[in-house]
Amino acid sequence: MIGLRLAEIARGDGTLAEASLMTSEKISAAIELQASLVAGGLSLTPLQGAERAVRLYRRKVRANRRRLNAAARK
Repeated sequence: MIGLRLAEIARGDGTLAEASLMTSEKISAAIELQASLVAGGLSLTPLQGAERAVRLYRRKVRANRRRLNAAARK
């Protein structure tokens, strides 16, 4: 998704608002992951922790993909 967004921005199709949103979403996801880690919500094993971290990011990416695809169809 980052690559697609950066390509849009490079072509001039992306907006400053989209670039700002992309940055704030990445920071928000990192903070959410860090909060889960500190609260002990990731797991007891490294493998489970990695799987849960990836699941969190996949959820964010899926939501972005849906939003961007819906906007592109308009």
